[in-house]
Amino acid sequence: MTASSTHFTILLGGDAEPTPRLGRQIAGSRVIAADSGMRHAGPLGLVPELWTGDFDSVDAVLDAAHPDIAREIFPPAKDMTDGEIAVEAALARGATSLTLVGAFGGPRADHAFLHLALGVRLAERGLSILLTSGTQEGVPLLEGVRRLDYLAGTVFSVVAMTDLAGLTLEGVRWPLEKRYVPFGSSLTLSNEVTGDLTVQLTSGRAILIAHPSGQ
Repeated sequence: MTASSTHFTILLGGDAEPTPRLGRQIAGSRVIAADSGMRHAGPLGLVPELWTGDFDSVDAVLDAAHPDIAREIFPPAKDMTDGEIAVEAALARGATSLTLVGAFGGPRADHAFLHLALGVRLAERGLSILLTSGTQEGVPLLEGVRRLDYLAGTVFSVVAMTDLAGLTLEGVRWPLEKRYVPFGSSLTLSNEVTGDLTVQLTSGRAILIAHPSGQ
């Protein structure tokens, strides 16, 4: 890792499993922990350069385990989640690529949904975004062509965040060609990679959620 790296890992409060694939994805990145997301640092072998948030989910054991990490503490009554505060701190440090670890699961479904929407918004700003728990991943989909490195047999879904126009899926068990997919449709759930996964979208916003077991 170098101080000039523009790839940041953000440790969020959801569940995370230290898989080999996740280890490769975050190698060499700079790290910022959001509130209880600090609990992922040890299992992932990471030392954050900043620990931020309101610390309302940090217990005494976690607090005492990391006395030397720089902290930026916010009041509980604030206009952003701890995760968004951590993302903004990374952007202020020049981030162009973000891996959001712990973006799924945990006790707050509203936070998980916010992370998905935030991922799309950040992608719209031109950042490279990956949301991950180690066992499942989320990749924002915007207009254009996207090629993804998932192995054959990987189960994935395309979750529309808006109406989708011109959705094409290649290298999959159930291909689509220039399909219209309305927001809320289940058409694009539970597909499977069979070859080189390519996604093309004419207009709309979506998240591709994959389960790359064993990769």
